[in-house]
Parts: sequence; C-alpha cells; structure tokens
Amino acid sequence: MKLEINYKMMLLAAVIGIVLWFIPTPEGLQDNAWRLFSIFVFVIVGIIVKAAPMGTMAILGIALCAFSLVLASSDAKNPAAESITNALSGFGNSIIWLIGMAFFIARGFIKTGLGSRIAYYFVSRFGKTTLGLSYGLNFADLLLAPAVPSNTARAGGIVYPIMKSVAMSLGSDPAKPETNKKAGAFLTLSTYNANLITSTMFLTGTASNPMAQRFAAELGVTITWGNWAIGALVPGLLCLLLMPLVLYKFSAPTMKNTGDAPLMAKEKLNEMGPVTRNEWIMIVVFFLLLVLWIFGQQISIDATTTAILGLCILLLSNVLTWEDVKSEKGAWDTIVWFSSLVMMASYLAKLGFIPWLSENIKHYINGFNWYYAFPIIVLIYFYLHYMFASATAHVAALYFAMFSVGVSVGVPPLMLALFLGYCGGIFGTLTHYGHGPAPILFGSGYVDINSWWKDGFVLSVIYLLVFFIVGGAWWKLLGYW
Repeated sequence: MKLEINYKMMLLAAVIGIVLWFIPTPEGLQDNAWRLFSIFVFVIVGIIVKAAPMGTMAILGIALCAFSLVLASSDAKNPAAESITNALSGFGNSIIWLIGMAFFIARGFIKTGLGSRIAYYFVSRFGKTTLGLSYGLNFADLLLAPAVPSNTARAGGIVYPIMKSVAMSLGSDPAKPETNKKAGAFLTLSTYNANLITSTMFLTGTASNPMAQRFAAELGVTITWGNWAIGALVPGLLCLLLMPLVLYKFSAPTMKNTGDAPLMAKEKLNEMGPVTRNEWIMIVVFFLLLVLWIFGQQISIDATTTAILGLCILLLSNVLTWEDVKSEKGAWDTIVWFSSLVMMASYLAKLGFIPWLSENIKHYINGFNWYYAFPIIVLIYFYLHYMFASATAHVAALYFAMFSVGVSVGVPPLMLALFLGYCGGIFGTLTHYGHGPAPILFGSGYVDINSWWKDGFVLSVIYLLVFFIVGGAWWKLLGYW
C-alpha cells in the first residue's frame, strides 16, 4: 500500500519550521506573528515538497496554530478557546464556500454528459484541421470554465479524454514516441495552456482565484466576478487565439488535416442522442449562475448565495443527489486546505507580519516610480512559480506580500490585484508540475520535459506581453488605473 506521508520530506519541512520558530523575533514584530510565520512556512514547504497531501498539511497547520496559542490575544480570558476558534475561522469564509459549491455544481456537467456534449460539438464544427481541432477543444474549455472551478476536473474529466481519443484516432500513440508529433504533442500543450488561460479569465475558473480575491479584500480592494471577468476578457481571448498559433510554430504537428475527426465527434453526439431533461436543467442553472454572478451585486445577491441556489436547484430536480455531493472529494478537500491557508495568511496580516515584510521589501525598491515597480513585482511573482508545484501554495505564500508592496509604492490597487490574480492561472505554463491539470496531461506521454519547459517559457513571455500591453490599455479604458 502506497503511504501518503513522505516522512523524509515531512522532517525537512518540520526542521525548517522549527529553526524559524527558535530564531529570535525580528525587530518590529511581535512574537506571535513570527511563530505563526514559522507554522505557515512549515505548511507551505510541506506542500511544495509533497511531504503529505495538501489537506493533511492544512490540518496540521490548524492544529499547530491551536496548540501553540499563537492566535490568542494577550488579554484573552480563555486563550485555548480563542485560539481554536480563530484557527477554525477560515471555515466561516464565504469565498471558500463559493468555490466548494461551484465544485458540486461542476459535477453536474460531468454526470449529465453536458460537458462532453459541448466538447464533441466544438470538435465536430472546428476539427477539420489539427489547428482547428485545438481551437474547438479550447473553446469548449472556455464555455465550461465559468461554472467548473476545478481546472483539473475540466481538463482531466472532460476535455482531455476527448483530446486523447482524437489524437489516438489520428495515429498519435504515446506508446510509440515516434508518433507523438503527428498530433498528440501539439494537442496536449494546446489543451493544457487553454485550460490555464480560461482559468485566468473567470473568478470561478480555478480554486486559487477566490483566494486572491480574499487577500485583496484584506487591503480594501473589492474584486467581483464581473470586474475580474471584464478585466480578463480582452487579454484572455487574445491569448486564447494566439497560443495555438505559437505552438503551431514551435511544436508543429506533422499531421495538418484530421481526416475523420469531425465525423467521429458527430457519431459520438449521435450516440448521446437528444439533449436530456437533466442536461436542459443544467443549461438553465448555468445561465442563471452567470447572470447572478455578473449582476447579483446590484440586487444584493452574494456570489456564494448564487452558488448555493444553483446547487439547491440541481438537488431538488434530482440532477444531483446528496450522495453525489458527499462523494465530491475534490470539493471537500479544497474547502479544508483553502480554509487553513486563508486563515493563516489572514492572521499574518492581522498580527502585523505582512505589513512588516512589505515595508522591508519596499526598502529595496523605494524611489522607483510605480511604472517601473509594477513590472518588477509582477515578473518576480510570476517566475517564482518555478519553485512551486501548486498555484494555491504560490498564491497563499506570496500574493499578499507582493500586493502590499505594490500598493505601498503607488501601483494602482485594483489593476495590481487583478494582474497578480490573473498570474495564478497563466504561470502554470512554466513547468510540467505547475498547475493541477499538468500531471494529467504531461502523464499522457505525448510531450517530453524539455519541450514542455521550452514551449512553456515562450508562452509565458507571450502571455505577459499581452497582459502588460493589451491588458494595460484595456484596464485604462475600463478605469482600473
């Protein structure tokens, strides 16, 4: 039986945390802030080196915060009770439940077959050429992204199986490496990168986005589903259009025409038959969610309330059952680790650690005009992702600090908050471990590590240029800066 705990890596994370704990508290910080930081580092390092599943590390973080009393105030009458209450406070965060509810709703797309139907439809319409096929699969991902927050589920559960089936039918068999370049390598990289771009475009596109929203709110910047989506609309669509063309240049498929791929997709659609009752309900719920996420704030309906309403409709109409909700492991896992990481990051701010760190970083870029500081902050934040095997760990560790620094030197807060948030999707292009879907698509065997990293770096430059230049102009037009 495979053990979940890598004890060597756990020891490494623990040693780092313990060393930090016993280092004298730096001047300007209170002891509790420094000790909470040591616990936070232990958890983040444990996630990065895969000492244990993210949920396990999260629970360890909650336990250590409670036992060490680092979250109890100095004048607390019952420090133990206050400490455990504060350690569990993350579970009361509405943003966390938004992403959890959206996971449950996403199950409906998979269970009803609506997600596969959408993907096959786009393949049947655009799949006459390999390039067209990539656009068809990518547009399917774009359509699913607003309501399917697990980009791993979107890529691994819906789009990837269809992509691999088509690649195999075109003669690309990962068991025969010499056939990879026919279509498999190109389609794999295109599918993965499209997933990252669509994850960037919607607040509900991937789990780390609402975490960025929460951290921005801690510093008084309000990010809504609407201003996130509108801000990402132009640069995101441009990236989605450019990315397959760039890959077509650097990882060109040797097979340009796909032959019977559209016919195969039509046959699959015929096998599925007409749209079922449950799929129609899913479509109605999907559009209801979009409308209320975009306009709900104007009629005082919160985004989390909207997600709960959507889930209730699916449960009452029997599209989903309570057993489906209970068995959605990804959602419950996300709720646990999300709550823990957000709790620790929030208390690092409340106890003064984040302001202290920001002031120290600011010291090194003090005197920079914000026009120069802005790209420096974004580039450092983006390319540090080489060190992370999780977008969530990266956002939890660095977003708050980098955002605070940017604001302190005069970068327009909303623009910076959104740009750093958008990085949470697109920086996954850098490595074969950089985002949730990466192990699934890399594991297909179609792309070697060298090609993945080389093409990923080229695409990272393209994405950043688009977001800096086109995005910057678009945000100026929107009044974000």
